[in-house]
Amino acid sequence: MKAVIFAAGEGKRLHPLTLERPKPLVEVLGKPLIHHIWDVLPSVVDEVVVVVGYRREMIRDFLGDEFLGKRVTYVEQNEPLGTAHALKLCKTHLENEDKFLLMYADDLHGKEGVARCVEHDMALLVHFVDDPRRFGVVVTNDDGTIKNIEEKPEHPKSNLAVTGVYTLTPKIFEYDALHTKNGEFYLTDMIEEYIKHNPMQVIESDFWVSIAYPHDIDNAEKILGGVQDVNLLIQPRAEN
Repeated sequence: MKAVIFAAGEGKRLHPLTLERPKPLVEVLGKPLIHHIWDVLPSVVDEVVVVVGYRREMIRDFLGDEFLGKRVTYVEQNEPLGTAHALKLCKTHLENEDKFLLMYADDLHGKEGVARCVEHDMALLVHFVDDPRRFGVVVTNDDGTIKNIEEKPEHPKSNLAVTGVYTLTPKIFEYDALHTKNGEFYLTDMIEEYIKHNPMQVIESDFWVSIAYPHDIDNAEKILGGVQDVNLLIQPRAEN
């Protein structure tokens, strides 16, 4: 099974930490974020397609052609055209797969939740938060599939936040992101089009922390060091 990791963004919100290195190489507890991501990849994943852009050579130097026993393939995103664009750049590497895992290189996840996500053909990992207004919010049907996704709603209809972990099949490429925001096309829009015609399972995460700003590094280290209430320290996922 293949996994896709989006690692092309500049990480402007993390300045000055990302002025000299890409966001996936920013360290939490002495380990780069992309290494943390690698640690939770299920054993069934044997190849990882990494989408690179900003300071791509540093990511290539760190991962090489194989990292922790998994082959690495690189796809270059030369313009910041969004996550839907990034996924479509990977199509030739994925179109013959039964399914694939998709993750971002700037979040911390629990291994158990990711493993449960890949048990399904089409699934989205979510996390319960007290105040979901800062997040993409998922509403579920009675059978646990997605009813709809709202991006940062003022009046959220649930407390289930999108974490940016998906199991997808090549069928996703039949759908487009129909709208652009600030010149970028987002994966969420592709998902919204997909679920109009197909079921997608919702899986609740066991652990999720997003790294968006420099202070999130300290928060993440406190969490990993034993802070119990993860929701108090969690930050919304950023696109770059």
